[in-house]
Amino acid sequence: MNGFWTKLKTTLEMIKFEHTLFALPFAFLGAVLAADGLPTWWQILWITVAMFGARSAAMTFNRLIDRRFDAANPRTANRELPSGKLSVNFAWAFFIFSVVLFEFAAYSLNWLTFALSPVALLSVLGYSYAKRFTNFAHLILGWALAISPTAAWIAVRGAIDSEVPLLLSLLVMMWTAGFDVLYACQDYEYDKKAGLRSIPARFGIKNSLKIARLFHLQAFIVLFLLYLVTALGWLALTGVLAVGALMIYQHTLVKPNDLSRMNAAFFTTNAFVSVILFITFGGAVFLAKIN
Repeated sequence: MNGFWTKLKTTLEMIKFEHTLFALPFAFLGAVLAADGLPTWWQILWITVAMFGARSAAMTFNRLIDRRFDAANPRTANRELPSGKLSVNFAWAFFIFSVVLFEFAAYSLNWLTFALSPVALLSVLGYSYAKRFTNFAHLILGWALAISPTAAWIAVRGAIDSEVPLLLSLLVMMWTAGFDVLYACQDYEYDKKAGLRSIPARFGIKNSLKIARLFHLQAFIVLFLLYLVTALGWLALTGVLAVGALMIYQHTLVKPNDLSRMNAAFFTTNAFVSVILFITFGGAVFLAKIN
């Protein structure tokens, strides 16, 4: 039994389960906005399962495909596959399980979520190859995460019948691309040496920090447009301002010659963004119904 729990813990560490906090609140927000209130518990259940399945499949596939690069990179050499904490065969089995779980959840929601599920799956898996072919892999990662709000909207309504989920997805895409550029600055030297493509590898760290700021400025503009379109009042506006302040703060933590506070910029501030927007925009939906 101890062996099972140890392997489970190691598996969750491999897929960075705690990072689900980045994307799951956006999916829930898409569902709340689509339902104009609380979705059914059935919808909430299968949206959650679908998110877990898709993200687990994507992270496991990424670790499998990149295990040779991870082993050669000092920052990632201790990851679960290069270090031998988990076997490659086990990782492939977990990947297949995650894909099946995702597809079953999509099928359990409605016909359109199931019909579009291969598109979502190919998107989240395709990111693993992006750094081999394009310097703008960060935008592909953004696209992969951006699927979740619109997918949750479809899960509730069975259609894309509003600009709201598209704006929310565009916000997630640009926000994700911005913080991924920041994070990739840590691997600047290794990516150059290994021939991997990224914005830092192509433009250097100083210019990459500027590009990350541009992506986050675009994300903030889209967020403000989302606020105007939804017209959810003062509580949603509080969320807009709080996220804007967090984005600015994030960029004060990272300097071209000092990346030592990257973990605070990446993990701490980003964990708050999706939660803040879910609480403020989601809360505004319920507040509007009360009033």
